[in-house]
Amino acid sequence: MSNNKKIAVLVVAAALLGGVIGSLIQSPAANAGLSDLLKSFLEGLNVPPVPVLENAGGDLAAEEKPAYVPAVDYEEKIMNAAEKSEPAVVAIVVSKDVPVVENCPYDPFGDLPEEFRQYFGGGSDFTRPCQKGTARRDIGGGSGFIIESDGMIVTNKHVVTDAQASYTVFTNDGKKHEAKVLARDPILDFAVLKIEASGLDVLPLGDSDSIRLGQSVIAIGNSLGEFRNTVSVGVVSGLRRNVTAEGGGNIETIEGVIQTDAAINPGNSGGPLLNLKGEVVGINTAMATGAQNIGFAIPINQVKRAIKSIKDNGKIVVPYMGVRYLMITEERAEKEKLQVKEGALVRGNGDEPPIMTDSPAAKAGLKAGDIIMEVNGEKITFAKSLSSVIQKYSVGDAVNLTVLRGGEALEFGITLEERKF
Repeated sequence: MSNNKKIAVLVVAAALLGGVIGSLIQSPAANAGLSDLLKSFLEGLNVPPVPVLENAGGDLAAEEKPAYVPAVDYEEKIMNAAEKSEPAVVAIVVSKDVPVVENCPYDPFGDLPEEFRQYFGGGSDFTRPCQKGTARRDIGGGSGFIIESDGMIVTNKHVVTDAQASYTVFTNDGKKHEAKVLARDPILDFAVLKIEASGLDVLPLGDSDSIRLGQSVIAIGNSLGEFRNTVSVGVVSGLRRNVTAEGGGNIETIEGVIQTDAAINPGNSGGPLLNLKGEVVGINTAMATGAQNIGFAIPINQVKRAIKSIKDNGKIVVPYMGVRYLMITEERAEKEKLQVKEGALVRGNGDEPPIMTDSPAAKAGLKAGDIIMEVNGEKITFAKSLSSVIQKYSVGDAVNLTVLRGGEALEFGITLEERKF
């Protein structure tokens, strides 16, 4: 029989077989002969037998096909991480003495001579705003999380930036604590508070260098300053972003941040971004306005050194070179006809000079217009800024810079010093 005929027979046979099976299964008694009938029918068509796994649910099947992980397992991890983390997440309220303004009687004609004032009725019906002392008011708030059982708390610098304000921390059990600002990081949007307490739950710090695009994350915080310990879930939607954030009258560029679609709202600032183990991988710091669920968090590895510095020294010790610079992009390189498409271009900002007086960079002989290409062999790129690379080192460390000056590659040795504030 030709191949075409075999195909035709198989098609017709399939239709016929469906009718036969349909009639047979109507009667339980007929089912007993169904297997023999099918076997004889297929032998007549010369169709090879289909192998049957005798132990389909045993070890062989498990090796050939990975076990299905139900969605409920994923949800269980989220719920466990949120429940475990909740006791260590706090709400921060910012309070300040603000003017009390009332409407006070005002005579707009009070400066006129007496003989003219009689024609204007004395002005007794007029009022204008006036200050009647001051009163303590809540003017803002944010979130934070406990990293030491004796009351050390991490938050954003922009949450506690006002040196004239007072800060109150509300722990998850509803208790109220007056908080003291231990340190504000001069570079990162990061600060540390301290409350007088003991035996507090803490959050473990994870490894932000190990997170991957698409990884599930959880944001917890005091959303809108009203809904405490609000939980939102999303993924890591971007890595190593450089963004310009504005808030509280301040504008700053934040480098190397994590982008996530987990909802981050006003009031979430300073709260933790967690992995499914309940470890902190970031500090929620900003959101993109006019967008749908684009938020940003400072990688926790960027602040671990500062946290250790506070524990060891009672303050944040920051190494610095003493240069102001612009990161080179392809667009900037093309516009300014630069010889390279990446690196840090040493350049001042307005009235601020490119090289700070008596800084390590000044002592080493760096000049405006130099392009810093590498630090100890590590390339400087837009995604890996000069500042982020320098922060890997400590005060007193000697580093070697590869600098492009007028088309010539030069080497400079610099010893990092402590930045003074």
